[in-house]
Amino acid sequence: MQLAHINLGKVSPLRVGQRKLMSAIGKTAVSGPVRVGLLGLEGDEQADLSVHGGLYKAVYAFPLAHLAYWHQQRVAHGVSLFEDADDALPPGFVGENLSLTGLREEAVFIGDRLHFADCVLRVTQPREPCGKFNAVMGYAQAARDMVQSGCCGFYLAVDRVGTLLSGESFELVPGARQLSIAQALALKRHKHLR
Repeated sequence: MQLAHINLGKVSPLRVGQRKLMSAIGKTAVSGPVRVGLLGLEGDEQADLSVHGGLYKAVYAFPLAHLAYWHQQRVAHGVSLFEDADDALPPGFVGENLSLTGLREEAVFIGDRLHFADCVLRVTQPREPCGKFNAVMGYAQAARDMVQSGCCGFYLAVDRVGTLLSGESFELVPGARQLSIAQALALKRHKHLR
């Protein structure tokens, strides 16, 4: 398992329908070591702390392989930024701080820990998309598609502060293994359908 990219973003205006909201969903890959504090990555911002950030949503991790899926969704809805339908979106496009390889929602459980060389992050919950995700993806059903597909990623709390470096490997240390991210998202989907 590897940390392929570290992505940071600043708060800026985002058009959501007829409204202009502040958001830091657009993130860009950075190089060099990045400091990790209890509330997230140094240099990263969140606009709405009621739904993003804080101790239990300090860092957002996302399987890098899902970017190709989301690109295909954009192509299917006629909103692709790229001419080649086989391209993937750039790291950070869906608002993720960490682009990971070798780890997906089915294999990650709430309470599991990601041990990096200099810090430890704990899995807390799946991402629940909002209207800002629809705006970034360019079509109105994107949030629904995230919940239905399970291509959502997960939030992390910081158990041990330190630094992260793109390209470094990490170890998944199992927690209680009672509820996977995929199962937690399925439960939320089931409750929403009721």
